[in-house]
Amino acid sequence: RTESMDMKLKVAEYIAQAAQQSFENCALTGNDVSAMIETPPDKKMGDYALPCFRLSKTMRCAPQMIAGKLAEKIACEEIDHVEVVGGYLNVFLRRGGLARDIVEAVLKNPGRWGSSEIGKGKTVCLDYSSINIAKRFHIGHLSTTMIGNSLKRIYDFNGYTTVGINHLGDWGTQFGKMICAYKKWGNREEVEKGGVQAMVDLYVRFHHEAEQHPELEDEGRAWFKKIEDGDQEAMEIFTWFKEVTLKDTQRVYDLLGVSFDSYAGESFYNDKMQPVVDELRAKGLLEVDQGASVVRFPEEDHLMPCLILRSDGATLYITRDLAAAFYRHNTYHFDKCLYVVAYQQDLHFRQWFKVLELMGYDWAKDCVHVAFGMISYEGQSLSTRKGYVVYLEDLLEQAQQKALAIIEEKSPNLPNKAEVARQVGIGAVVYADLSNNRIKDIDFSWERALNFDGETGPYVQYTHARCCSVLRKAAEMSLPDPDWNALTDDEAQDCLRKLGRFPDVIQEAADKYEPSMITRAVTDLAQAYNKFYYEHRILDDDPAAAAARVALTRAMKNVIKTGLYLIGIEAPERM
Repeated sequence: RTESMDMKLKVAEYIAQAAQQSFENCALTGNDVSAMIETPPDKKMGDYALPCFRLSKTMRCAPQMIAGKLAEKIACEEIDHVEVVGGYLNVFLRRGGLARDIVEAVLKNPGRWGSSEIGKGKTVCLDYSSINIAKRFHIGHLSTTMIGNSLKRIYDFNGYTTVGINHLGDWGTQFGKMICAYKKWGNREEVEKGGVQAMVDLYVRFHHEAEQHPELEDEGRAWFKKIEDGDQEAMEIFTWFKEVTLKDTQRVYDLLGVSFDSYAGESFYNDKMQPVVDELRAKGLLEVDQGASVVRFPEEDHLMPCLILRSDGATLYITRDLAAAFYRHNTYHFDKCLYVVAYQQDLHFRQWFKVLELMGYDWAKDCVHVAFGMISYEGQSLSTRKGYVVYLEDLLEQAQQKALAIIEEKSPNLPNKAEVARQVGIGAVVYADLSNNRIKDIDFSWERALNFDGETGPYVQYTHARCCSVLRKAAEMSLPDPDWNALTDDEAQDCLRKLGRFPDVIQEAADKYEPSMITRAVTDLAQAYNKFYYEHRILDDDPAAAAARVALTRAMKNVIKTGLYLIGIEAPERM
């Protein structure tokens, strides 16, 4: 790890030295010990704790005895004292030294605290958002879009090469029906002007008319057959529908700060499925069952057979997903391919990852389904069929308006109100989506999302703006070198502990595909800073103490901004 927490490793190296002095043939290294060190939940138990239970086998000694022997031998200027509690060695750091080390480390490379080169030379593909052509982007797509966007940022921050893929839903009979409806009742001007909504209206009309005239269904299928056969007119209209959809959704992506490296959707894999089917056949994995082609799984997997081809020879989602996996592996040589898709698709992913495994590809284990829960809105579950849909663009527009109303009331003299309202409104929506463990269902509520006092986006953003305000005032003063002993109080130490833990949180969030860990950590930082701010006058003390508190404020501002960036939220400097 580059600009990360050196203190933990330093302490670990001193413990390793003490172990080598106390026990014969002890080969413990600083890195071994560092991996075992824990951060106690309560600061009364020290800044670090080493559980000695795992060492008792190799050292042939009771954990408490090991901790006692280490306590006698450990010596270093950064450690104030150590305590032996049960089988734990609890380490208490010199508070002034801790303050200097952490603040200086954070400020040495602004905006990069917690970043690493752990992913250098490795590639992660992320499949997220995956919108449907000719359908409006609704709140149901928020989680896949924002979890994927956050994971992409986290992996980038850890030195990986990332490939963001928007696997467009752009295949199926519905597109034949769309073209049929457009040819009968639509015109180019209306669709250009009305965008996706105009296409949705045509599609709804098609179904309405088809109830009276069932022969329309055949016309729709015939148009889809033309798309499949690459007919020029059908392809031109179909491609244009895609362009109109992407232009519409780009507005939403721009608001959310989300981007992709590839828009290869389902239709892209049309000519790439046959080789997969041929290989399954050649490897004896494909069985014919009532005319359909299936792959059966070993009994111990407890999985239903996987349908690869329908009895009429038509392909399915899973056939495309297999083709896409091969294409991505051959094109990007990924070390991991993440699929950010709702948990209802769990069986689908288990089946096709297993098919890859049965085909003999060991990289099947590098394909990961990053599942997430459902989203409801103000207590109501959403249903496209029942017509209860919340469109994302409308939601984001509303969020900005509501944020603007709050800003008008709280900060009427703010110069760039509209810009801050955009940052706060959209930040509130994103934070609400990424604040819970991703597998939990979410109920979106305005009152919770836009609260400036709770665990919310606006609260964290406001804390960042508060830090900026302190730093603007400090810039007008001439301050001496910091007196780090001014940061030995509990509130400052709490800020420092949370800064010190931040790099580990990023690592854990990447390992568990869990952006909410960063949301939680950045909220903890904001709460710790606000407590520090209320308990201590930052600029009204002797200048050297003020300099230390300003340095801590700068470090907190930096890391809060980094944390917000990693979950896809902007950090306003004034609010």
